[in-house]
Amino acid sequence: MVDVFRFESFEVDRGAFELRRAGRPVPIERIPMELLLLLLERQGQLVTRQEILDRIWGKNVFGDVDNSINTAVRKIRQALHDNPARPRLLHTVPGKGYRIAVLAVEPEAAPTAPAVLQVPLTSPPPVPATRSNPWRMRAAIAAAPVAIALIVLAYWMHNVRPSGKAMIVVLPFQNLSGDAGQEYFADGMTEEMIAQLGSLDPRHLGVIARTSAMLYKGTRKDSAQIARELGVNLLLEGSVRRANDRVRVTAQLIQASDQTHLWAGSYDRDVSDILKLQSDVARGIAEKIQLTLSQQVQESLAGTRSIDPAAYEDFLQGLQASNLRTRAGYEHAISAFGRAVGRDPNYAEAYAALASAEMLAPIFGVSTTAELLPKAVEAATRAIALNDNLADAHTALAFSKSHLDYDWPTAEREYRRGLTLNPGGAQVHFFYSNGYLSPFGRHDEAIAEMKTAAELDPYSPPIQSFLGRTYVWARRYDQALAQYQKANILDPNLAVGHERLAHLYTYLGRFDAAIGEESTARTLSGEDSQVVRSREEALRESLAAQGAHGYWQTLLANAATGPNPPEAYDDSYGLAIIYARLGEKEKAIDSLESAYAERKIAMSEIGVEPAFDALRSDPRFRLLLRRVGLEREPVAAEGTSPSAH
Repeated sequence: MVDVFRFESFEVDRGAFELRRAGRPVPIERIPMELLLLLLERQGQLVTRQEILDRIWGKNVFGDVDNSINTAVRKIRQALHDNPARPRLLHTVPGKGYRIAVLAVEPEAAPTAPAVLQVPLTSPPPVPATRSNPWRMRAAIAAAPVAIALIVLAYWMHNVRPSGKAMIVVLPFQNLSGDAGQEYFADGMTEEMIAQLGSLDPRHLGVIARTSAMLYKGTRKDSAQIARELGVNLLLEGSVRRANDRVRVTAQLIQASDQTHLWAGSYDRDVSDILKLQSDVARGIAEKIQLTLSQQVQESLAGTRSIDPAAYEDFLQGLQASNLRTRAGYEHAISAFGRAVGRDPNYAEAYAALASAEMLAPIFGVSTTAELLPKAVEAATRAIALNDNLADAHTALAFSKSHLDYDWPTAEREYRRGLTLNPGGAQVHFFYSNGYLSPFGRHDEAIAEMKTAAELDPYSPPIQSFLGRTYVWARRYDQALAQYQKANILDPNLAVGHERLAHLYTYLGRFDAAIGEESTARTLSGEDSQVVRSREEALRESLAAQGAHGYWQTLLANAATGPNPPEAYDDSYGLAIIYARLGEKEKAIDSLESAYAERKIAMSEIGVEPAFDALRSDPRFRLLLRRVGLEREPVAAEGTSPSAH
């Protein structure tokens, strides 16, 4: 089997599960990477969409799989700088599938050396973008020097982690079932073990969050390298073999410093006892590294109950779907979690997961907050009634109550309960920061919470990017700029990261740079390249003719016509920002009134949004602040407030 594919300036390393350009890693998610490997294995041949579906998604699929394939293809093209209008590498065969274009293939290397496949392709490498063609640069964003970000993050992790606290990463459990359709089961085991270990003794054991841990799925990096990259002391490796209603799990705990195997366990159980199995693994690790377990944790581990296998199956499918972070994913997650609690009305963890999915789904365009947040409150309340020790349930209740009823005292109480239960959970710190502390202008605390979340999930682009927003709300624009740039190097293909950077540039008065980032966000969102170019040219012409006022007028027109990138100013709350930047205060407040009636989640941000600094003395705006429970003294801005110019 070929180990390394080389073409143009790229290398695809199967063993390291890594795409590199000129020796530097290029960020690419797991599914696009798996698809790229499949296409390269079949270089020059048609790979049908059904073959892709069978190989990568297997039998247990849900969501808009056609769209998922399209998304994976788009991300491959972005990483390889391949223009879909004039492809040089990845070709679409309409109605059939895809193929990688190849002229010739060199023989495999001798068995004594890693097998390397040289792939000469049909055309030369792309010409670097020039200043006269700035829109082309957007398609080449994946060439950013990711190594710099990784070095910065590694330095930060090794110098910021609290002393005396061990850190562990649960590496993705291997699926040994011989069925690719069982990947979700192995991934679910990984996620469940992260949750189990995170609740044991958070003062002495920190656990790397799922997003960062899953980056190592399929890797051949050794434990020492992984430990260095994540800054951990311990690694948990494991495998899952499932056959019908039986499951066999093996796990081993490795000490990073000398690669010593500290503990190992093997378990053969009915699927109905999977929760007990997870508790046994957690207990074995706790004993080996001498954690101090509270009475509550000990009782929780000892009291683990059996579970309906079908309900557990639904629960795992819900986890997999929600982790897609897409509209279709959340739709199917809500459905799967609903089936789980329907089969087992006492399944507290499924109720908590359902609440989390329902609170986040509106952000991804699933229904509205007015419809889903009451359901999230109901599911979270039910989860807490069944098991008061679920941090995710308390966090979902806090977020939902604050954004639905603006019940801030309940939100604070529930967030603090979640932090007490799971101080090692990245998401608890994340939501406490942006869902409570920032809205009240408690910026130092909010930033500290976001940094803790980033420590626990260091390679999470959403967390790294949202730290930038936290700096913006604090008016610390220089720090926000540095943070956004770091986040966009970590994942240059995250459209919302570039959209947020565009927003920041307008506060800095750098509208030319804002236009470039806006175009990048549009390209990464899948907009037609000609449309992106046309909109960019219109913005530049308006900026040249009318200054900032022309920029905002054109952006207002774009908001009405769509499509727009994530977090573009295209809903009632976003339009309020545009009107405020144009100096049209009445229209801005009218739009905020609409956002309040629609229970837009962003309404919690009106007290700290820089664009609204010019509105803060207006009685209607102050009334809105009171209605959302956020009236207080205006934010002390660092520098001048943003305006139309």
